Amino acid sequence: MNITIADDYQDCVRHLHCFDKLAGHSVQVFNDSAKDLTELAARFGTAEALVLTRERTIVSADLIKRLPRLRLICQTGKIGGHVDVDACTEHGIAVADGQGSGAAAAELTWALILASRRHLVAEVNRLRDGLWQGHLGQQLRGQRLGVWGYGRIGRQVAAYGRAFGMDVWIWGREGSANRARADGFAVAVSREEFLAGSDIVTLHIRLTPETRGLVALADLVRMRPTALLVNTSRAELIQPDALERALCQGRPGFAAVDVYESEPVLGARHPLLKLANALCTPHIGFVEKDNYEAYYGAAFDAIVRYAAGQPVDLVNPQVRNREKPLRV
Repeated sequence: MNITIADDYQDCVRHLHCFDKLAGHSVQVFNDSAKDLTELAARFGTAEALVLTRERTIVSADLIKRLPRLRLICQTGKIGGHVDVDACTEHGIAVADGQGSGAAAAELTWALILASRRHLVAEVNRLRDGLWQGHLGQQLRGQRLGVWGYGRIGRQVAAYGRAFGMDVWIWGREGSANRARADGFAVAVSREEFLAGSDIVTLHIRLTPETRGLVALADLVRMRPTALLVNTSRAELIQPDALERALCQGRPGFAAVDVYESEPVLGARHPLLKLANALCTPHIGFVEKDNYEAYYGAAFDAIVRYAAGQPVDLVNPQVRNREKPLRV
């Protein structure tokens, strides 16, 4: 099959062990992102299988119409709203869902929490500039950690908080609350109490049409001036400009973010990068070798199985009635 891999920023996929699974297939890799519909159609025009790196590329109905050879889309991680699955089904394109443990994202969340509370980046930069200590850090033991969303990643972050001796509580939907209680965690009585009473709030919510813009400015300014907001989930969970405005008002006093509304962020063109009370990383929560081996390995397995006539992990199994013939 002709396989195209999109958005491999580090040009690392071809060096993964799992890449050997594609031996015998023709593989094209792009190391940058494209947004223009015509450019995307040109890039993917010969692809029979398309491998997506998370949500970096939007596969719309208009793009699908321009890809007559495409037969399979493999997602690294879970399929979200960036792929028009209905349009794929209509055009006979199978869509394979991906897997992932979430461990890498949970670990980065914890790294951001530690770095923020100890002003790690600022202190490193001071030392490089010939200076000595400049900030008074805060230990995590005894602080209250608020985990908003108790799914696969939120559950791991809550466990880290417990290991660090923090007072952990949870906020989220009924399912999250029930899972948290079963694991021995407290659940906040109200959203307002959760935000006002947490020293650190970390978001671990799946982005859906219902959760887009879930966190408003009014929510953020309930947080303490000493509080930290962490977002390694999705930028769109927070209403546009709300976090920047809240940080300028000093509630919360600090934020650590790994996600942005439009990515990649180039030329330092994002307002959060101009704020001294924001620690920003370039969406590296899932960018980790073992994670990539698992994500891409599953995607490549799906391609091999599909080429053998044994498709797996399809989110649209009904497409089998519309499949295009494989060109040989």
